[in-house]
Amino acid sequence: NFIGAKNEFAKALREIDNNRLVAFLAERQCDFVFNAPHASHTGGVRERQIRTVRSVLHSTLSLSSGRLDKSCLRTFFYEAMAIVNSQPLTIDNLNDDPKSPEPLTPNHLLTLKSVQALPPPCKFVREDLYASKRWRYIQYLAEQFWSCWRKEYLSNIATRQCWLTPKRNMQVGDIVLEKAEDLPRNYWRMAEVIETVVSKDNLVRRVKIR
Repeated sequence: NFIGAKNEFAKALREIDNNRLVAFLAERQCDFVFNAPHASHTGGVRERQIRTVRSVLHSTLSLSSGRLDKSCLRTFFYEAMAIVNSQPLTIDNLNDDPKSPEPLTPNHLLTLKSVQALPPPCKFVREDLYASKRWRYIQYLAEQFWSCWRKEYLSNIATRQCWLTPKRNMQVGDIVLEKAEDLPRNYWRMAEVIETVVSKDNLVRRVKIR
């Protein structure tokens, strides 16, 4: 509930051209949406994502053979934060080219940098949970968080037509996220639909991408 932020914006509004600001926000369909206090269940999609992150954090930390010290736990949370904020927000990316490999992400907005996090320097295995080098231990946990959270995230955003309002079929030229198992951490492969396959019920259930 960004009540404090709203109050600060209210003060700033007195010092700027209100008509110009209203036109700017209306053109971009910007608005404040508040949840009822102490009623997080009204958050809908946002709260669902929070619950997903919380669940994956719990399952990942349960892999730990012992309690993490403060430094290790902080490092793991930083890695998890970078993973969650690496998800693409839109195909309107930094280069104004929807086919560019670098879409706009929360990390761009938070760090004001266009360079994304580098992939892990090597492969981490379960035996690293018992390694003497703590950095390998944390990196293995981060890899597990990435794998689990990415699967949950893609499942949540996938649209199912059953019991939902029908939407348009996928078309040639659409930009999609490719669900691949071998992607390095923090990397989302975007692809373009180049061919669609229409089923007997006149719905597109398969596509060819590149």
